[in-house]
Amino acid sequence: MPRRKEQFNTGDIYHIVVRAIDGNLIFKDVKDHFRGIFCLYEFNNLKPVNITIRRRDRVVEKKREKLIKPGDRTILGSDERNKLVEILAFCFMPNHTHLLIKQIRDGGVSKFMQKVGGGYGRYFNKKYERKGHVFQDTFRSVAIRDDKQLLAVFNYIHINPLSISEPGWKEKGIKNIKKSIKFLEEYKWSSLQDYLGKKNFSSVTERKFLLETIGGAIKCKDAVKNWLEYKKSIIDNKNLFLE
Repeated sequence: MPRRKEQFNTGDIYHIVVRAIDGNLIFKDVKDHFRGIFCLYEFNNLKPVNITIRRRDRVVEKKREKLIKPGDRTILGSDERNKLVEILAFCFMPNHTHLLIKQIRDGGVSKFMQKVGGGYGRYFNKKYERKGHVFQDTFRSVAIRDDKQLLAVFNYIHINPLSISEPGWKEKGIKNIKKSIKFLEEYKWSSLQDYLGKKNFSSVTERKFLLETIGGAIKCKDAVKNWLEYKKSIIDNKNLFLE
């Protein structure tokens, strides 16, 4: 993934979207999705990452975890990463990915995106026997300036999967709010389940700040529901988002 000329400020939060080149699919099956999750976690590290070694280590950690008795305080698989960013939220779509991230180290956003794009790109090209770029030349970003925008982007990211179950919902409207909420809550490839208290990919995201800002898991669920009911605000405030 090419480098960005713009500067990202340490301590600031950004909504980022990275798309596949020519609108191609970047997640074709379950294994691709899991590899994407793995990349988000492992490449959020200033240190060089050897994927083969890390995957082997993770298998060993999982096997050891099964031997731990209830109440045992032994810490396994401790997080020794030198993180580049805090991933606050994410959502995988078939041909693009949304991220809400906070830069915690100078140059962190750019370095993180380079590592994720390059790492996943190499995996994808090898698996599907292809060559060339997997992602578009640049990722898009918008800085988050206040809590109102933060909440809006949080909802927008997690509502995105509706385009899979209800294509054109932004223009045509939502037929069944209850069904749509159920679909979003069961959609595995985003951080929403973890925000609602259902452990999914909890090690990927830092949720404390947003949970405190929004008001807890119940408020997160209410926020998504409210946005679906008043979906017009999404369309009327496109300057806050990245399509």
